[in-house]
Amino acid sequence: MGELALALLALAALHGAGATEPLENDSEPGKGGTAGKPWKAAPNLAELDLDTAGKGAEWTSWFNIDHPGGDGDHESLEAIRFYYRGRVCERPVAIQARTTEWELPEEVGEVVHASPKKGFRCINKEQPPGKTCSNYHIRFLCPLEHIYWSHWSSWSPCSRRACGSSGTQTRARRCLSARPVAALKEVKCKGKAVERRPCSAGPCPACPEHTLQGTVVTSSGAALPDAKIYLEGSPPALLGHSDAHGRFAVMAGLCQGAANISAHREGFAPALAPVASNGSGVAPVQLRLRRLEKPYMVLHPSAQVREAGQDVTFCCKASGTPVPRKYYWYHNGTLLERKAQQPGSRLALRGLAPEQAGTYHCKASSEAGAIRSAPAQLTVLAQGQQSCRSEPEPSLVELPSECPQDATGSRHYNVGRCPPSPCAGGPADPSGCGGPTGHCCGVRRMELREIPCAGSLLPVKVVAECGCGPCAQPRVLVQGRVTAADTGEPLRFGQIFLGGRKVGFTGYKGSFTIEVPPDTQRLVARFVDRQQRFVDAIKVLPFDRRGGSVYQEVKMLRKKEPVDLDGSRGNAIPLGEASGREPIGELVLPAGAFLRSSGEVFNGTVRASVTFLDPRDVATASAASSDLSFANAEGEIVPLRTYGMFSVDFREGESGAALQTGPVQVRMDTGQVWMPEHLQKMKLWSLNPETGLWEEEGILRPAGGSRRRREERTFLVGNLEIRERRLFNLDVPEDRRCFVKVRAYSNEKFNAYEQLEGVVISLINLEPQPGYPSNPRAWGRFDSVVTGPNGACLPAFCDGQRPDAYSAYVTATLGGEELEAVASSPKLNPSAVGVSQPYLGKLGYRRSDHDDPDLKKTAFQINVAKPDPNNVDESNGPIYSYRSLEECERAPASANHLRFYRVEVDKYEYNVVPFKESDLTSWTGDYLSWWPNPQEFRACFIKVQIEGPQEYMVRSRNVGGTHPRTRGQLYGLRDTRSVRDAALDGTSAACVEFKCSGMLFDQGLADRTLVSVVPQGSCRRTAVNGLLREYLSRHPPPADNNHTGAFAMLAPLDPLGHNYGIYTVTDQNPRLAKEIAIGRCFDGTSDGFSREMKAGVGTAVTFACQERPPGRESFFQRLLTAPAEALAEIRREMGAGELRRAPPEVMDFPSGAQAPGPTPTRRTPSSSRRPGRVRGQP
Repeated sequence: MGELALALLALAALHGAGATEPLENDSEPGKGGTAGKPWKAAPNLAELDLDTAGKGAEWTSWFNIDHPGGDGDHESLEAIRFYYRGRVCERPVAIQARTTEWELPEEVGEVVHASPKKGFRCINKEQPPGKTCSNYHIRFLCPLEHIYWSHWSSWSPCSRRACGSSGTQTRARRCLSARPVAALKEVKCKGKAVERRPCSAGPCPACPEHTLQGTVVTSSGAALPDAKIYLEGSPPALLGHSDAHGRFAVMAGLCQGAANISAHREGFAPALAPVASNGSGVAPVQLRLRRLEKPYMVLHPSAQVREAGQDVTFCCKASGTPVPRKYYWYHNGTLLERKAQQPGSRLALRGLAPEQAGTYHCKASSEAGAIRSAPAQLTVLAQGQQSCRSEPEPSLVELPSECPQDATGSRHYNVGRCPPSPCAGGPADPSGCGGPTGHCCGVRRMELREIPCAGSLLPVKVVAECGCGPCAQPRVLVQGRVTAADTGEPLRFGQIFLGGRKVGFTGYKGSFTIEVPPDTQRLVARFVDRQQRFVDAIKVLPFDRRGGSVYQEVKMLRKKEPVDLDGSRGNAIPLGEASGREPIGELVLPAGAFLRSSGEVFNGTVRASVTFLDPRDVATASAASSDLSFANAEGEIVPLRTYGMFSVDFREGESGAALQTGPVQVRMDTGQVWMPEHLQKMKLWSLNPETGLWEEEGILRPAGGSRRRREERTFLVGNLEIRERRLFNLDVPEDRRCFVKVRAYSNEKFNAYEQLEGVVISLINLEPQPGYPSNPRAWGRFDSVVTGPNGACLPAFCDGQRPDAYSAYVTATLGGEELEAVASSPKLNPSAVGVSQPYLGKLGYRRSDHDDPDLKKTAFQINVAKPDPNNVDESNGPIYSYRSLEECERAPASANHLRFYRVEVDKYEYNVVPFKESDLTSWTGDYLSWWPNPQEFRACFIKVQIEGPQEYMVRSRNVGGTHPRTRGQLYGLRDTRSVRDAALDGTSAACVEFKCSGMLFDQGLADRTLVSVVPQGSCRRTAVNGLLREYLSRHPPPADNNHTGAFAMLAPLDPLGHNYGIYTVTDQNPRLAKEIAIGRCFDGTSDGFSREMKAGVGTAVTFACQERPPGRESFFQRLLTAPAEALAEIRREMGAGELRRAPPEVMDFPSGAQAPGPTPTRRTPSSSRRPGRVRGQP
């Protein structure tokens, strides 16, 4: 069994990823030479009730994680789940296996074991004599909705608790789906969800009076003192208070019937519990209080399109403690009258009129606060009006360089596109309340055209007609890596939570994948180190709502080493004490402040760890939790400006049990607040780990006097109790807000149609040191936004009176690759920056290498100067007032904006079936599609080594090889320039993409792509990777066009690796898959990543190139000018005689002329970018 599969199985077992119920197939492979017991047969699909939700089941894609080395081929379901994350449902119901030659096991006469709950295995010892296991692919059958019942709950208390009465008990079970299901969506299972049975409280005892005894605890079970206890009635009667241990005892005559009591405490939602006498003289009761939590929106209304006269329903839903019960609906910002809406989370509008079009949002409220939903657009069309025009919109693709230019000098061709806008719904369409998506505009018909290019015809498919059809539902993912902020150490096997639900683990190198639940507007993830070395990281992760994956680096703050404190004495812990700096404040713990969960005061030795994140150090911004936002009184999520956040961990010195505290003080040095207006607004906040929002704990007020030995310092003082929450913040609500418009481009031409989507733009608000704008004093907040088709608008603090009051530090990444900002020196070019003068001068634009060319070029800094509404020069961006978000989002590409771009030279891609990789909804199902499956994208690269005096263009030509529908037809072209290896003289290498072999879009039959790799220039092939050559010989048919100036192969179906010179990565985002594959190719490994080309390792084929004689065309040029004749030349040469075999590693061709020394290498984003250094780092 392969080492990879063994490692994955071990990791999966460590994660506890197994099923929670006994598996019906739990045999083990044979040991000691004995054959393993056969797994039980797959269950009868008719017994699995796949049609419960009316949608049947579907097969997954094929998986192959192991090769038949060692004792056989093991395709474990647990290992597949760990490696491919959520691509297999929780409970598959059937399994299929085929060899890599697409033959069934019975067809090749092999003994195999297969189970939908275990996976697949083939043991070499079990095979007939002289036969070993083939290499197998497997796939699983998954119910589309994956519906099943949960276990029954416990029986509820009897409905009548009064003695002498009878009542009923109930128990319930839930109908569940293993896949994410939108809120408010009803999931149906066969059978009853609730059962009832009769019950009785028994006869009444004879007793005059009883003692009521009880406890008040938090949701975690910790004692809660000072809670008021009431006997419910009209009016409620105060019975007493809970003591320091949460206990209370009250004399109350409760013998003659049932009663209800309640507990109330500031900051907690009231709790109610029934009480009945029990004949023993004591009536026991426990009341569990939950902390008040502000409402949080879990379902937002969705955009709708209707014709006049039709009906529409909007829905929203909020959670919180207590659960919000009041909902208000707004149309274009105006509250709708109660008579125009039904109270509740649904808004139904009947017989729509054109004037009802516009935006709708809801607001939910409870005693803890309020929250607003995101707005949803309602479009009302006239009867008979089409929301999807049949005529496609223009969409340009660049043709290969050998194609002629048109009359305007352009080499672009209009292939058309259908905008994925929603179509008008009908009476039977979903209401938008968490149900499936409706219909959208899409491609209805395509046409094949041929374009004359260099004596041949280039095929291209263009959109001929648009129409309404089912909306695409691409998966939305966030991927990335979790590492320590100080050392880069990965978080290995850390837990990942969404809300209170655990959704997975990080990998050995800290990698993670999160599938974004439907209807999510704000993704809050919590990363937990099970070894407790790091502070829990609570992050608001950006994602692309249109589908695909976004890459995000997550940094965790290492916990400060604990110190020993005497719990019986007062203690003070500094906050932000560092070399050469005064602390920002201190945490003051009086004697007896530490409490056990029972409420008992702990006076022993306390192991105290208080970790402070100091915003005076700009490098700490990436490790901060959440996105520094809170919900104000109107329910709007608004930003905070931080002065520091701290995490606390108090434990008993001997047992290590967690401790809480009673009232403690937080003292903040006013000298550390550089904006005087903030002193009156400073507050203490705690973080809600499920919502990612900060909630107010108290106000910091001026202290009555200074502390000893620090008379020159004054303090702001606030109080708090440390119970369930352990992460706190010293923050100020800031209302001086703006938006900054940023766009990302594929190159330095900055063409509007070459914008990059899916780029993560990050902005850190800085507070500049007066007179030193490039040397910031502190950061105040940060935000990240993903670019769409019209760029991104990032919130930032700004000031209209002082342009340099706030500055912003902005970066951009795509799949982990840093994009480059426009240069600001030696001369500032407004047309390149994207902002006209004189506003650009006011912004003070400076790229990160402005003063030091050794620094990175991947960031810029500006003064966030709020635009003057009376100045026409400042009315066109790139800074927009906070109330002008819509104007910012809709601004044309001609308006002022700030720019990033990819340093991408001499690279070209052409697809016969056009597809915009940044917009997954543009995918079209066609046999000639480069990417056959829009749910997952498999990127394949071959590493080509070139020995020659310069860098060379290398082309891959990809045509159908074995599929009857595509054989001989072009899929696409890829051109890539080789990159110099600084360690090898006269040697460069190119990582060239080719179309992967595999199933086409109909998942019916695999095609092995015929790939031709041709370097430009006078080049001759000198070596082919021995393992690759052996693999191709063992998987016929061989490619028959092996010209000495080219390399051809029928691409492998297996995801080989660096030992073969082939690099394959599968991901839900095509760009991310390609970036990871290129990084591995540059590094020459199957799991590494490099930006520096290592041309001597992990190569598939080697060419020797030299300067050709004048007037002689290279084979590459002949392929460009006359591809038909060039391919015929290959066949003639192959027909004349087969090439003589060489030793295992080298083909029998001369190496060519000696290459001179290296020449300068042009940078590419995935190659030889010099790392540079960040200011302030060595």
